[in-house]
Amino acid sequence: MAEPVLYEERDGIAIVTLNRPEKLNTLNEAVIQGIADAIERATASAAVSAIVLRGAGRVFTAGYDLNPGADGVPWPRRFDAPHPEPRPGAWDPVRDLQFMGHNMRRFMTLWECPKPVIAQVHGYALGGGTDLLLCADLIFMAEDAIIGYPPSRIYGTPTTMLWVYRLGLEHAKQFLLSGDQIDAATAYRIGLVSHVYPAEELSERTEAYARRFRNIPANQLALNKLLINQAFENMGLRTTQLLGTLFDGITRHTEEALRWVESFRELGFRETIRRRDAPFGDYGERPREGRG
Repeated sequence: MAEPVLYEERDGIAIVTLNRPEKLNTLNEAVIQGIADAIERATASAAVSAIVLRGAGRVFTAGYDLNPGADGVPWPRRFDAPHPEPRPGAWDPVRDLQFMGHNMRRFMTLWECPKPVIAQVHGYALGGGTDLLLCADLIFMAEDAIIGYPPSRIYGTPTTMLWVYRLGLEHAKQFLLSGDQIDAATAYRIGLVSHVYPAEELSERTEAYARRFRNIPANQLALNKLLINQAFENMGLRTTQLLGTLFDGITRHTEEALRWVESFRELGFRETIRRRDAPFGDYGERPREGRG
């Protein structure tokens, strides 16, 4: 089996690649842990000044893998205090919070890393993939790429919840209340991404930018990043993440959400997703797998 996350160092940068192209780089336990491990490895490497995060294949990531056990890598239990045998359909909010919180904390390794992290987005970055993406320091985007959080329509709230801190009130509400897609031109206009490049130039331009950080002392980079991040921490980021992670569990266990999941069996996954998105006229014929 191929490694779910690839790691490479060259020319002073670490390149971390989500490597489930056949599954559109959807996020499962192996991928999320692989990302956290790679960030830790890059942090510890004296040869690395900056990190580039990218995806193999057609997309950056299509979100959470909604069938994570299919490849034999189950989600782990993060909270195993004594509890009664649950009745069918019961939901334990504390276990859910621990589980999703563990994912969120691993995404935040990008935020907490003392070295600059540049996310390189091509194809799609959707759903839970944006929880990861927005933890990066800078986002570079291909001209034909799409970012979005369609689970806003049903079955999710952002857990790292950096949308409002990166975009401000108006644009955060515009895209989180609707789940509308954000194309590259719009993402650049509203300040969600730093640079937009032709798809064929994206990797080269991103790596060239990342190599510039070799010319800045590591302690300068670390202290400036910490200072900037601390301003957002002081605005309640961690409290917002706690609520976002708890609310995410709630939205996945409403009556509407349970009926929506049941429709996977009745209509099939692709058709269920198509019907969710059809009234909004977006995402078109692009890949629909993941999207959670």
